[in-house]
Amino acid sequence: MTKVLGVAVAVVAMATQLTVPAVAAPKLTWGECPPDSGAFRQVSCATIKVPLDYAKPNGKQITLTISGVGSLSAPHALLVNPGGPGAPGIGLEQMVSAALPEKVAEQYAVFSFDPRGVGDSTPVSCGDTSKLVKHPALPYKPANAHQEQLRVQQARQIALQCGRYAKDLLPYVTTENAARDMDRIRIALGRDKLDYLGYSYGTKLGATYATLFPQHTGRMILNSVVDPLVSTYRTTYEQDPAFQARAGQLFGWIALQDKTYHLGTTAKAVAAVWQKARGDLAKKPAGGRAGVAELDDMLASALYTDDLWSSLADALVQYRHGDPSGLLSITDQFALQSVDPGLLAYNCTDPGWPRNWHTWHWDTAIADRRAPQFAWMNTWYSAPCAFWPVAPARPAPIRSAVPVLLLQSRDDPATPLLGARRMHAVLTGSKLITDNGGNHASYLFSNNPCVDSKAEKYLLTGQLPVDGNCPAPS
Repeated sequence: MTKVLGVAVAVVAMATQLTVPAVAAPKLTWGECPPDSGAFRQVSCATIKVPLDYAKPNGKQITLTISGVGSLSAPHALLVNPGGPGAPGIGLEQMVSAALPEKVAEQYAVFSFDPRGVGDSTPVSCGDTSKLVKHPALPYKPANAHQEQLRVQQARQIALQCGRYAKDLLPYVTTENAARDMDRIRIALGRDKLDYLGYSYGTKLGATYATLFPQHTGRMILNSVVDPLVSTYRTTYEQDPAFQARAGQLFGWIALQDKTYHLGTTAKAVAAVWQKARGDLAKKPAGGRAGVAELDDMLASALYTDDLWSSLADALVQYRHGDPSGLLSITDQFALQSVDPGLLAYNCTDPGWPRNWHTWHWDTAIADRRAPQFAWMNTWYSAPCAFWPVAPARPAPIRSAVPVLLLQSRDDPATPLLGARRMHAVLTGSKLITDNGGNHASYLFSNNPCVDSKAEKYLLTGQLPVDGNCPAPS
Protein backbone atom coordinates (compact mmCIF):
# COMPACT_ATOMS: atom_id res chain seq x y z
CA MET A 1 0.00 0.00 0.00
CA THR A 2 1.46 3.35 -1.00
CA LYS A 3 -1.49 5.70 -1.02
CA VAL A 4 -1.71 7.85 2.12
CA LEU A 5 -5.19 8.94 3.14
CA GLY A 6 -5.40 11.92 5.48
CA VAL A 7 -8.73 11.48 7.22
CA ALA A 8 -8.79 12.10 10.97
CA VAL A 9 -9.91 9.19 13.12
CA ALA A 10 -10.20 8.56 16.81
CA VAL A 11 -7.10 7.60 18.75
CA VAL A 12 -6.96 4.22 20.45
CA ALA A 13 -7.84 4.76 24.09
CA MET A 14 -4.66 3.78 25.89
CA ALA A 15 -6.14 3.43 29.33
CA THR A 16 -9.15 1.33 28.36
CA GLN A 17 -9.40 -2.02 30.14
CA LEU A 18 -10.37 -4.92 27.91
CA THR A 19 -12.88 -7.60 28.78
CA VAL A 20 -11.06 -10.73 27.69
CA PRO A 21 -11.37 -14.49 28.16
CA ALA A 22 -10.10 -15.77 31.48
CA VAL A 23 -7.43 -17.99 29.92
CA ALA A 24 -4.11 -16.78 28.54
CA ALA A 25 -5.33 -13.25 27.82
CA PRO A 26 -2.43 -10.81 27.99
CA LYS A 27 -3.13 -7.26 29.09
CA LEU A 28 -2.37 -4.82 26.31
CA THR A 29 -0.60 -1.63 27.31
CA TRP A 30 -1.10 0.89 24.52
CA GLY A 31 1.46 3.58 23.86
CA GLU A 32 3.51 5.13 21.10
CA CYS A 33 4.55 2.98 18.19
CA PRO A 34 8.25 2.23 17.58
CA PRO A 35 9.88 5.26 15.93
CA ASP A 36 11.02 3.22 12.92
CA SER A 37 7.58 1.75 12.25
CA GLY A 38 6.29 4.64 10.15
CA ALA A 39 3.03 4.70 12.11
CA PHE A 40 0.83 7.78 11.98
CA ARG A 41 0.42 9.87 15.11
CA GLN A 42 -3.18 8.69 15.53
CA VAL A 43 -2.00 5.10 15.90
CA SER A 44 -1.09 3.38 19.16
CA CYS A 45 0.92 0.20 19.59
CA ALA A 46 1.17 -2.63 22.08
CA THR A 47 3.13 -5.87 22.31
CA ILE A 48 2.29 -9.43 23.28
CA LYS A 49 4.36 -12.57 23.72
CA VAL A 50 3.56 -15.67 21.66
CA PRO A 51 5.23 -19.07 21.49
CA LEU A 52 8.07 -19.44 19.03
CA ASP A 53 6.90 -23.03 18.59
CA TYR A 54 3.20 -23.66 19.19
CA ALA A 55 3.99 -27.32 19.83
CA LYS A 56 5.75 -26.01 22.96
CA PRO A 57 3.38 -23.27 24.14
CA ASN A 58 5.29 -22.73 27.39
CA GLY A 59 8.66 -22.71 25.68
CA LYS A 60 10.57 -19.79 24.19
CA GLN A 61 8.42 -16.72 23.50
CA ILE A 62 8.78 -14.08 20.80
CA THR A 63 7.29 -10.59 20.53
CA LEU A 64 4.48 -9.37 18.31
CA THR A 65 3.88 -5.65 17.88
CA ILE A 66 0.22 -4.72 17.32
CA SER A 67 -1.03 -1.36 16.08
CA GLY A 68 -4.53 0.06 16.40
CA VAL A 69 -6.72 3.04 15.64
CA GLY A 70 -10.29 3.67 16.76
CA SER A 71 -12.13 2.90 19.98
CA LEU A 72 -11.53 -0.35 21.83
CA SER A 73 -15.24 -0.36 22.66
CA ALA A 74 -16.24 -0.46 18.96
CA PRO A 75 -18.57 -3.34 18.11
CA HIS A 76 -16.03 -4.89 15.74
CA ALA A 77 -12.25 -5.29 15.64
CA LEU A 78 -10.94 -5.47 12.07
CA LEU A 79 -7.45 -6.94 11.75
CA VAL A 80 -5.71 -6.06 8.47
CA ASN A 81 -2.67 -7.49 6.69
CA PRO A 82 -0.92 -6.02 3.59
CA GLY A 83 0.50 -9.27 2.24
CA GLY A 84 4.07 -9.66 1.09
CA PRO A 85 4.50 -12.21 2.49
CA GLY A 86 6.55 -10.63 5.20
CA ALA A 87 5.37 -7.06 4.70
CA PRO A 88 5.14 -4.97 7.89
CA GLY A 89 1.55 -4.28 8.84
CA ILE A 90 1.99 -1.23 11.07
CA GLY A 91 0.66 1.78 9.17
CA LEU A 92 -1.99 -0.09 7.22
CA GLU A 93 -4.53 0.19 10.04
CA GLN A 94 -4.72 3.98 9.68
CA MET A 95 -4.93 3.85 5.89
CA VAL A 96 -7.78 1.33 6.02
CA SER A 97 -9.61 3.13 8.81
CA ALA A 98 -9.42 6.43 6.94
CA ALA A 99 -10.65 4.82 3.72
CA LEU A 100 -13.63 2.98 5.22
CA PRO A 101 -17.07 4.51 4.61
CA GLU A 102 -18.18 6.57 7.61
CA LYS A 103 -20.93 4.11 8.60
CA VAL A 104 -18.40 1.26 8.65
CA ALA A 105 -15.69 3.25 10.42
CA GLU A 106 -18.15 3.95 13.25
CA GLN A 107 -18.53 0.21 13.82
CA TYR A 108 -14.90 -0.89 13.54
CA ALA A 109 -11.67 -0.31 15.39
CA VAL A 110 -8.89 -1.26 12.97
CA PHE A 111 -5.77 -3.16 14.02
CA SER A 112 -2.70 -4.44 12.27
CA PHE A 113 0.55 -6.10 13.28
CA ASP A 114 4.02 -6.86 12.06
CA PRO A 115 3.91 -10.64 11.53
CA ARG A 116 6.46 -12.81 13.29
CA GLY A 117 9.84 -12.46 11.63
CA VAL A 118 9.07 -8.97 10.35
CA GLY A 119 9.76 -5.38 11.37
CA ASP A 120 9.07 -4.76 15.05
CA SER A 121 7.95 -8.35 15.77
CA THR A 122 11.11 -10.42 16.48
CA PRO A 123 12.45 -9.99 12.95
CA VAL A 124 14.40 -12.38 10.77
CA SER A 125 17.81 -11.00 9.87
CA CYS A 126 20.02 -12.07 7.01
CA GLY A 127 22.81 -9.73 8.11
CA ASP A 128 24.35 -7.22 5.73
CA THR A 129 23.35 -8.33 2.25
CA SER A 130 24.43 -5.16 0.45
CA LYS A 131 27.55 -6.86 -0.91
CA LEU A 132 25.55 -9.79 -2.26
CA VAL A 133 23.32 -7.76 -4.59
CA LYS A 134 24.99 -5.00 -6.55
CA HIS A 135 23.68 -2.55 -9.15
CA PRO A 136 23.61 -2.65 -12.06
CA ALA A 137 22.57 -6.25 -11.55
CA LEU A 138 23.09 -9.02 -14.04
CA PRO A 139 20.31 -9.32 -16.62
CA TYR A 140 17.48 -11.51 -15.38
CA LYS A 141 17.51 -13.63 -18.52
CA PRO A 142 21.00 -15.15 -18.57
CA ALA A 143 22.87 -14.77 -21.83
CA ASN A 144 24.93 -17.88 -21.15
CA ALA A 145 25.62 -20.58 -18.58
CA HIS A 146 28.19 -18.41 -16.81
CA GLN A 147 25.66 -15.63 -16.11
CA GLU A 148 23.17 -18.19 -14.86
CA GLN A 149 25.71 -19.72 -12.48
CA LEU A 150 26.62 -16.28 -11.11
CA ARG A 151 22.94 -15.74 -10.25
CA VAL A 152 22.69 -19.23 -8.76
CA GLN A 153 25.72 -18.60 -6.58
CA GLN A 154 24.23 -15.31 -5.41
CA ALA A 155 21.00 -17.10 -4.43
CA ARG A 156 22.96 -19.76 -2.59
CA GLN A 157 24.92 -17.15 -0.64
CA ILE A 158 21.75 -15.30 0.37
CA ALA A 159 20.21 -18.53 1.68
CA LEU A 160 23.35 -19.48 3.59
CA GLN A 161 23.63 -16.04 5.15
CA CYS A 162 19.96 -16.05 6.23
CA GLY A 163 20.55 -19.43 7.84
CA ARG A 164 23.62 -18.19 9.62
CA TYR A 165 21.85 -15.19 11.15
CA ALA A 166 18.37 -16.60 11.80
CA LYS A 167 18.67 -20.38 12.04
CA ASP A 168 16.74 -20.55 15.35
CA LEU A 169 13.83 -18.49 14.05
CA LEU A 170 13.44 -19.62 10.44
CA PRO A 171 11.70 -22.98 11.05
CA TYR A 172 8.86 -21.20 12.85
CA VAL A 173 8.20 -18.34 10.42
CA THR A 174 5.25 -20.01 8.70
CA THR A 175 1.79 -19.02 7.57
CA GLU A 176 0.15 -21.40 10.06
CA ASN A 177 2.10 -19.92 12.96
CA ALA A 178 1.22 -16.39 11.81
CA ALA A 179 -2.45 -17.45 11.77
CA ARG A 180 -2.08 -18.81 15.32
CA ASP A 181 -0.55 -15.47 16.27
CA MET A 182 -3.66 -13.79 14.91
CA ASP A 183 -5.78 -15.83 17.28
CA ARG A 184 -3.60 -14.69 20.19
CA ILE A 185 -4.26 -11.13 19.03
CA ARG A 186 -8.00 -11.87 19.01
CA ILE A 187 -7.77 -13.11 22.60
CA ALA A 188 -5.74 -10.08 23.65
CA LEU A 189 -8.37 -7.78 22.12
CA GLY A 190 -11.08 -9.56 24.07
CA ARG A 191 -13.05 -10.66 21.03
CA ASP A 192 -14.91 -13.90 20.44
CA LYS A 193 -14.66 -13.41 16.68
CA LEU A 194 -11.98 -11.73 14.63
CA ASP A 195 -12.97 -9.67 11.61
CA TYR A 196 -10.25 -9.54 8.97
CA LEU A 197 -9.17 -7.82 5.76
CA GLY A 198 -6.21 -9.34 3.93
CA TYR A 199 -4.52 -8.33 0.70
CA SER A 200 -2.52 -10.61 -1.63
CA TYR A 201 -0.55 -13.08 0.56
CA GLY A 202 -2.79 -11.79 3.35
CA THR A 203 -5.58 -13.77 1.66
CA LYS A 204 -3.66 -16.99 2.24
CA LEU A 205 -3.08 -15.95 5.83
CA GLY A 206 -6.77 -15.19 6.34
CA ALA A 207 -7.90 -18.41 4.68
CA THR A 208 -5.48 -20.32 6.90
CA TYR A 209 -6.99 -18.64 9.95
CA ALA A 210 -10.49 -19.55 8.78
CA THR A 211 -9.31 -23.15 8.39
CA LEU A 212 -7.68 -23.37 11.82
CA PHE A 213 -10.18 -21.24 13.76
CA PRO A 214 -13.55 -21.30 11.96
CA GLN A 215 -15.44 -20.80 15.22
CA HIS A 216 -13.60 -17.51 15.80
CA THR A 217 -13.72 -16.21 12.23
CA GLY A 218 -15.93 -13.16 11.85
CA ARG A 219 -16.47 -11.05 8.75
CA MET A 220 -13.56 -11.68 6.41
CA ILE A 221 -12.64 -9.94 3.14
CA LEU A 222 -9.83 -11.34 1.00
CA ASN A 223 -8.66 -9.09 -1.84
CA SER A 224 -6.34 -10.26 -4.67
CA VAL A 225 -6.54 -13.91 -3.85
CA VAL A 226 -3.66 -16.38 -3.69
CA ASP A 227 -4.09 -19.82 -5.25
CA PRO A 228 -4.62 -22.28 -2.36
CA LEU A 229 -4.16 -25.48 -4.36
CA VAL A 230 -0.59 -25.24 -5.63
CA SER A 231 2.78 -24.55 -4.07
CA THR A 232 4.34 -21.09 -4.02
CA TYR A 233 6.85 -22.44 -6.55
CA ARG A 234 4.02 -23.24 -8.95
CA THR A 235 2.23 -19.93 -8.39
CA THR A 236 5.26 -18.11 -9.80
CA TYR A 237 4.63 -19.87 -13.10
CA GLU A 238 0.97 -18.88 -12.96
CA GLN A 239 2.11 -15.28 -12.56
CA ASP A 240 4.50 -15.20 -15.53
CA PRO A 241 1.94 -15.12 -18.39
CA ALA A 242 -0.33 -12.85 -16.32
CA PHE A 243 2.46 -10.28 -16.02
CA GLN A 244 3.22 -10.61 -19.74
CA ALA A 245 -0.42 -9.91 -20.62
CA ARG A 246 -0.58 -6.99 -18.21
CA ALA A 247 2.54 -5.48 -19.81
CA GLY A 248 0.73 -5.58 -23.13
CA GLN A 249 -2.13 -3.63 -21.55
CA LEU A 250 0.30 -1.03 -20.21
CA PHE A 251 2.00 -0.59 -23.59
CA GLY A 252 -1.42 -0.30 -25.20
CA TRP A 253 -2.40 2.43 -22.73
CA ILE A 254 0.79 4.38 -23.48
CA ALA A 255 0.02 4.08 -27.19
CA LEU A 256 -3.39 5.67 -26.61
CA GLN A 257 -1.58 8.60 -24.96
CA ASP A 258 0.80 9.14 -27.87
CA LYS A 259 0.06 12.87 -28.02
CA THR A 260 1.52 13.09 -24.51
CA TYR A 261 4.38 10.59 -24.60
CA HIS A 262 5.28 10.17 -28.31
CA LEU A 263 6.42 6.60 -27.72
CA GLY A 264 4.34 4.95 -30.44
CA THR A 265 0.75 4.65 -31.56
CA THR A 266 0.44 0.89 -31.04
CA ALA A 267 1.32 -1.45 -28.18
CA LYS A 268 3.83 -3.17 -30.46
CA ALA A 269 5.55 0.14 -31.23
CA VAL A 270 5.76 1.09 -27.56
CA ALA A 271 7.15 -2.36 -26.73
CA ALA A 272 9.83 -1.83 -29.36
CA VAL A 273 10.81 1.49 -27.74
CA TRP A 274 10.98 -0.28 -24.38
CA GLN A 275 13.24 -2.98 -25.82
CA LYS A 276 15.45 -0.28 -27.35
CA ALA A 277 15.86 1.30 -23.91
CA ARG A 278 16.74 -2.12 -22.47
CA GLY A 279 19.42 -2.56 -25.10
CA ASP A 280 20.86 0.89 -24.46
CA LEU A 281 20.98 0.33 -20.70
CA ALA A 282 22.61 -3.06 -21.17
CA LYS A 283 25.45 -1.33 -23.02
CA LYS A 284 25.65 1.75 -20.77
CA PRO A 285 23.87 1.65 -17.38
CA ALA A 286 22.38 5.00 -16.36
CA GLY A 287 24.32 6.62 -13.56
CA GLY A 288 26.51 3.55 -13.47
CA ARG A 289 23.85 1.62 -11.54
CA ALA A 290 20.60 1.37 -13.53
CA GLY A 291 20.85 -1.31 -16.19
CA VAL A 292 18.50 -3.66 -17.97
CA ALA A 293 17.52 -5.56 -14.81
CA GLU A 294 16.63 -2.34 -13.03
CA LEU A 295 14.46 -1.24 -15.96
CA ASP A 296 12.72 -4.63 -15.85
CA ASP A 297 12.09 -4.14 -12.11
CA MET A 298 10.50 -0.80 -12.88
CA LEU A 299 8.14 -2.36 -15.42
CA ALA A 300 7.11 -5.22 -13.12
CA SER A 301 6.37 -2.83 -10.25
CA ALA A 302 4.21 -0.60 -12.44
CA LEU A 303 2.03 -3.53 -13.45
CA TYR A 304 0.56 -3.86 -9.95
CA THR A 305 -1.60 -0.77 -10.42
CA ASP A 306 -2.38 1.45 -13.37
CA ASP A 307 -1.94 4.42 -11.03
CA LEU A 308 1.80 3.98 -11.74
CA TRP A 309 1.57 3.80 -15.51
CA SER A 310 2.00 7.53 -16.13
CA SER A 311 5.07 7.64 -13.85
CA LEU A 312 6.69 4.82 -15.80
CA ALA A 313 5.94 6.50 -19.13
CA ASP A 314 7.30 9.81 -17.83
CA ALA A 315 10.54 8.13 -16.66
CA LEU A 316 10.99 6.45 -20.05
CA VAL A 317 10.43 9.72 -21.91
CA GLN A 318 12.90 11.49 -19.61
CA TYR A 319 15.52 8.79 -20.16
CA ARG A 320 15.13 9.02 -23.94
CA HIS A 321 15.72 12.75 -23.65
CA GLY A 322 18.91 12.30 -21.65
CA ASP A 323 17.50 12.62 -18.12
CA PRO A 324 17.72 9.30 -16.19
CA SER A 325 16.70 10.80 -12.83
CA GLY A 326 13.33 9.02 -12.71
CA LEU A 327 14.91 5.66 -13.46
CA LEU A 328 17.70 6.25 -10.94
CA SER A 329 15.29 7.26 -8.19
CA ILE A 330 13.33 4.03 -8.59
CA THR A 331 16.54 2.00 -8.82
CA ASP A 332 17.76 3.43 -5.53
CA GLN A 333 14.48 2.50 -3.85
CA PHE A 334 14.79 -1.08 -5.08
CA ALA A 335 18.39 -1.24 -3.88
CA LEU A 336 17.21 -0.72 -0.30
CA GLN A 337 15.16 -3.91 -0.47
CA SER A 338 17.27 -6.15 -2.71
CA VAL A 339 16.99 -8.95 -0.14
CA ASP A 340 13.75 -9.23 1.84
CA PRO A 341 14.38 -11.61 4.76
CA GLY A 342 10.73 -11.74 5.84
CA LEU A 343 9.46 -12.56 2.37
CA LEU A 344 12.03 -15.31 1.91
CA ALA A 345 11.38 -16.73 5.38
CA TYR A 346 7.65 -17.20 4.69
CA ASN A 347 7.98 -18.27 1.06
CA CYS A 348 10.84 -20.71 1.46
CA THR A 349 9.20 -22.68 4.28
CA ASP A 350 6.40 -23.65 1.89
CA PRO A 351 6.70 -27.17 0.46
CA GLY A 352 7.25 -27.63 -3.25
CA TRP A 353 10.53 -25.82 -3.86
CA PRO A 354 12.82 -28.09 -5.90
CA ARG A 355 16.25 -28.50 -4.34
CA ASN A 356 17.69 -29.44 -7.76
CA TRP A 357 18.56 -26.38 -9.85
CA HIS A 358 18.14 -28.43 -13.03
CA THR A 359 14.36 -28.45 -12.37
CA TRP A 360 14.24 -24.68 -11.91
CA HIS A 361 16.21 -24.13 -15.10
CA TRP A 362 13.95 -26.22 -17.32
CA ASP A 363 10.69 -25.01 -15.78
CA THR A 364 11.81 -21.42 -16.33
CA ALA A 365 13.01 -22.08 -19.86
CA ILE A 366 9.53 -23.42 -20.69
CA ALA A 367 7.82 -20.45 -19.00
CA ASP A 368 10.09 -18.07 -20.91
CA ARG A 369 8.39 -19.07 -24.16
CA ARG A 370 5.11 -17.52 -22.99
CA ALA A 371 6.51 -14.77 -20.77
CA PRO A 372 9.95 -13.71 -22.04
CA GLN A 373 10.00 -10.50 -20.03
CA PHE A 374 9.14 -12.05 -16.66
CA ALA A 375 9.91 -15.76 -16.36
CA TRP A 376 13.56 -15.49 -15.37
CA MET A 377 12.91 -12.40 -13.23
CA ASN A 378 10.32 -14.25 -11.19
CA THR A 379 12.60 -17.24 -10.79
CA TRP A 380 15.51 -15.21 -9.46
CA TYR A 381 13.28 -13.44 -6.92
CA SER A 382 12.65 -16.82 -5.26
CA ALA A 383 15.87 -18.64 -6.13
CA PRO A 384 17.27 -18.67 -2.54
CA CYS A 385 14.44 -21.12 -1.75
CA ALA A 386 16.34 -23.74 -3.75
CA PHE A 387 19.06 -23.63 -1.11
CA TRP A 388 17.04 -22.72 1.99
CA PRO A 389 18.74 -23.97 5.16
CA VAL A 390 15.62 -25.31 6.93
CA ALA A 391 13.18 -28.00 5.92
CA PRO A 392 9.79 -26.96 4.51
CA ALA A 393 6.70 -26.93 6.69
CA ARG A 394 3.77 -29.22 5.99
CA PRO A 395 0.65 -27.06 6.26
CA ALA A 396 -2.81 -28.51 6.37
CA PRO A 397 -4.91 -27.89 3.24
CA ILE A 398 -7.02 -24.72 3.26
CA ARG A 399 -10.66 -25.68 3.74
CA SER A 400 -13.48 -23.75 5.43
CA ALA A 401 -17.21 -23.19 5.20
CA VAL A 402 -17.28 -19.80 6.96
CA PRO A 403 -18.80 -16.90 4.98
CA VAL A 404 -15.91 -15.04 3.32
CA LEU A 405 -16.02 -12.28 0.69
CA LEU A 406 -13.43 -12.66 -2.09
CA LEU A 407 -12.57 -9.60 -4.21
CA GLN A 408 -10.51 -10.08 -7.36
CA SER A 409 -9.43 -8.06 -10.40
CA ARG A 410 -9.74 -10.08 -13.60
CA ASP A 411 -6.31 -9.09 -14.96
CA ASP A 412 -4.38 -8.92 -11.68
CA PRO A 413 -0.88 -10.15 -12.62
CA ALA A 414 0.42 -10.94 -9.14
CA THR A 415 -2.56 -13.08 -8.10
CA PRO A 416 -4.17 -14.35 -11.30
CA LEU A 417 -7.90 -14.97 -11.46
CA LEU A 418 -7.42 -18.75 -11.43
CA GLY A 419 -6.29 -18.56 -7.81
CA ALA A 420 -9.42 -16.68 -6.73
CA ARG A 421 -11.63 -19.22 -8.43
CA ARG A 422 -9.84 -22.05 -6.67
CA MET A 423 -10.06 -20.28 -3.31
CA HIS A 424 -13.79 -19.82 -3.94
CA ALA A 425 -14.06 -23.57 -4.42
CA VAL A 426 -12.25 -24.58 -1.22
CA LEU A 427 -13.86 -21.88 0.96
CA THR A 428 -17.31 -23.30 0.43
CA GLY A 429 -19.08 -20.49 2.29
CA SER A 430 -17.45 -17.77 0.19
CA LYS A 431 -18.72 -15.44 -2.51
CA LEU A 432 -16.55 -14.03 -5.30
CA ILE A 433 -16.82 -10.53 -6.77
CA THR A 434 -14.63 -9.93 -9.81
CA ASP A 435 -13.94 -6.55 -11.35
CA ASN A 436 -12.82 -6.05 -14.94
CA GLY A 437 -9.62 -4.19 -14.07
CA GLY A 438 -6.10 -5.35 -13.34
CA ASN A 439 -5.11 -3.52 -10.17
CA HIS A 440 -3.62 -5.58 -7.36
CA ALA A 441 -4.85 -5.20 -3.77
CA SER A 442 -7.09 -2.31 -4.75
CA TYR A 443 -10.07 -2.54 -2.37
CA LEU A 444 -10.56 0.81 -0.59
CA PHE A 445 -7.70 2.34 -2.62
CA SER A 446 -9.33 2.48 -6.07
CA ASN A 447 -12.52 4.23 -7.05
CA ASN A 448 -14.87 1.30 -7.61
CA PRO A 449 -18.34 2.02 -6.20
CA CYS A 450 -19.65 -1.38 -7.30
CA VAL A 451 -17.07 -3.34 -5.29
CA ASP A 452 -17.07 -0.88 -2.39
CA SER A 453 -20.86 -0.97 -1.92
CA LYS A 454 -20.96 -4.78 -1.77
CA ALA A 455 -18.13 -4.88 0.74
CA GLU A 456 -19.71 -2.10 2.81
CA LYS A 457 -22.98 -4.00 3.13
CA TYR A 458 -21.13 -7.16 4.16
CA LEU A 459 -19.09 -5.35 6.82
CA LEU A 460 -22.23 -3.71 8.22
CA THR A 461 -24.58 -6.69 8.14
CA GLY A 462 -22.50 -9.84 7.68
CA GLN A 463 -24.65 -10.68 4.65
CA LEU A 464 -22.64 -11.81 1.64
CA PRO A 465 -23.57 -10.63 -1.86
CA VAL A 466 -24.18 -13.15 -4.63
CA ASP A 467 -21.26 -14.01 -6.89
CA GLY A 468 -20.93 -11.30 -9.47
CA ASN A 469 -18.92 -9.00 -11.68
CA CYS A 470 -18.13 -5.29 -11.43
CA PRO A 471 -16.69 -2.76 -13.88
CA ALA A 472 -13.03 -1.78 -13.64
CA PRO A 473 -12.16 1.10 -11.29
CA SER A 474 -12.89 4.49 -12.84
